[in-house]
Amino acid sequence: MSIANYVSVSKLTIDDFINESKLSFTDISTEAVRRYRFKGNEIVEIPGPLLLNVSRTGGHRIFDENGVSHYIPKGWIELSWVAKIGEANFVK
Repeated sequence: MSIANYVSVSKLTIDDFINESKLSFTDISTEAVRRYRFKGNEIVEIPGPLLLNVSRTGGHRIFDENGVSHYIPKGWIELSWVAKIGEANFVK
């Protein structure tokens, strides 16, 4: 089955995030979309990112508004994002 079968039908917020790990997450909910580009022009795009954890090894854990948890390994060559209208372009 596709992961799309499991995503939330309503948009989640950071208040819906359940963290039972010892990891700290930063609010990035001002972003409309986050995009990672890897060598060979491979693109990973995450719409509606809400929370971000950067691991000691440089990997990114992201929780999005659909309830999907993403892990982006270190090694991307570009990170770009679009802020939601009226929101800060940089938050940290």
